[in-house]
Amino acid sequence: MSRLRLATFNVNSVRSRMPILERWLPKSGVDVLMLQETKATDEDFPEAAFAAMGYRARFCGEKSYNGVAALVRETLSAETSFGFGDGEEPNFPTRVGLTRLAGMTVLNTYVPQGKSVDHPDYEVKKRFLERVRGLILREMEGPFLWVGDLNVAPTDADVTHPENKRGHVCFCHDIQERFARTSEGLKDLLRVFRPDPGEFTFFDYRVKDALTRNIGWRIDHALASPSLALQATDCFVEREPRGWERPSDHTPLVVDFALP
Repeated sequence: MSRLRLATFNVNSVRSRMPILERWLPKSGVDVLMLQETKATDEDFPEAAFAAMGYRARFCGEKSYNGVAALVRETLSAETSFGFGDGEEPNFPTRVGLTRLAGMTVLNTYVPQGKSVDHPDYEVKKRFLERVRGLILREMEGPFLWVGDLNVAPTDADVTHPENKRGHVCFCHDIQERFARTSEGLKDLLRVFRPDPGEFTFFDYRVKDALTRNIGWRIDHALASPSLALQATDCFVEREPRGWERPSDHTPLVVDFALP
């Protein structure tokens, strides 16, 4: 058996978050890190900084918005492509990355937030999830993992004060149902290992002392095919980086695997 630690992290600007990444990543034990919302063009992505920490970076981004990246230890072999590749436009290369490594396929997505249920972007979000389902059906015959900022809190246990959030674009019944259909057949790894409420990955900047008061949302996820879920040994939220200076409003979600 070999150990593999994978994490997902919406950095909310990779260049702004480099002090946190350089502090956390070398000590984290993470072999593979999937990033979302990098907010950097490919020319401006800090590839050399990650190479200095021992990671190869594959990335697709744009200025000020979106952007996904896969950081993989130099000792691991991996191939990454971007976009849905299903022939439909937009292809969303700065929101979708697919990485094959260590006998598994990892889908990294930054799902559109949707703005509000009556905004055109909400329809984009729904179609995005439908296309993810198509990709899952094509890929999940083998070990498969879907990670990222999925912008859905699936149940009442995934938000603080759910009664105040009904109808929110990430918490309305319609999007929860669509998310359940999209992720059908996948195991929610955090809930496998941390079934109790109060586990959050997003703490709004606008809420005073959100981290210390544990007022948050669980909208970042790691969802595994049954075969890969059997190889998972732990899944947890890494809260500490959210409390450091100039943090992202998200914090990393980490999964451990024991691979054959």
